[in-house]
Amino acid sequence: MTSIAKVGVEEEFLVVDTGGEVVPEAAAVVHLASPALGARVGGEITKLQVETRTDPCRDLSVLGAQLAEARAAVQSAALSAGLRVIASGSPVLGRAVPPPITEGPRQDLGNATFRGLHDELAICAVHVHVEQLDRDRAVLIGNHLRPHLPVLLALTANSPFWAERDTGYASWRGVTWGRWPVAGPPPFLTSARQYDEHVDLLLDAGALVDRGTIFWDLRLSASHPTLEVRVADVPVTAEESLALAALVRALATVAGEAVDRGDEGPRPLPELMRLAYWRAARDGMGGHGVDVTTGRLLPAAALADRLAALARPALEEAGDVDLVEGWLARLATHGDGATRQRAAAAVRGRLSDVVDELAAGTAPDVLSREVSTPA
Repeated sequence: MTSIAKVGVEEEFLVVDTGGEVVPEAAAVVHLASPALGARVGGEITKLQVETRTDPCRDLSVLGAQLAEARAAVQSAALSAGLRVIASGSPVLGRAVPPPITEGPRQDLGNATFRGLHDELAICAVHVHVEQLDRDRAVLIGNHLRPHLPVLLALTANSPFWAERDTGYASWRGVTWGRWPVAGPPPFLTSARQYDEHVDLLLDAGALVDRGTIFWDLRLSASHPTLEVRVADVPVTAEESLALAALVRALATVAGEAVDRGDEGPRPLPELMRLAYWRAARDGMGGHGVDVTTGRLLPAAALADRLAALARPALEEAGDVDLVEGWLARLATHGDGATRQRAAAAVRGRLSDVVDELAAGTAPDVLSREVSTPA
């Protein structure tokens, strides 16, 4: 095995009012959370969203502590302003279409370029950055990770509601994001030079605002020496984001060993990848997914177990087996985020209960302190 890579995580959250409706108050939450988090908290493209970031960490116990700290800080900040934040891939209640876009020349160019696509930007993801100092090697590792992207989407599916209705999908965010000209899996590429040439082509075609708007679900970071996996809905809990980071790092480690043996990676058919994405977004972990090597339908749990088995040697070396296997066991017992959102809605038929459940899961210690504090 190679040395254990550093990993960092970005999480996006929605700001909601006391009734659970999304509100354009992200700037207030960022301002109030900044004394605790500094540069680790910021805004997003819409005024409904807050983003937090961890430092690059080799030790996942440190990473987990930073994830929990950031969630607690933004939830505490929101509560002090009479608001809450929720970890959901899509809004549950309130006016989210079109979302209020933050101001600036970059955003103005984005509005002019992407137009109606901006109407559905009130969606939240989690991004996992895995340290990769060699860009050529990182591109080849990405080739090996591409077939796994639909399974990672299914594992984190947490956006069943949109416009105050159940979409019937586990990850509606995954569906809406797929409409963008630069979303989905990257093409099969064999060098950093070819990667850069492809980005240049997209820039020349007017499909990008700048290099930072390559929205592929797997990309070389424009500002860090990392390979960034961006396919996942933001999970309900920090523990789930941590387990995802562990799995992604392990998969990248195993892929790196294959690259070092001269393997440039598999080339699944684009139509099977598209089908696998759609099925993962529709079913999440509650149904079946597509094996992109054969086109066969398999239980989503079986695809997830197979992914964990592939990653296991690297998980063992890093000491992360229990973290990932515990996550998969909880998913088998309690369901993915979409299943849990629907379960909360089913109790009394109220979507406000879904928001309450999400807020509690986002930063449980903060809300439990709030509830136990006398008025």
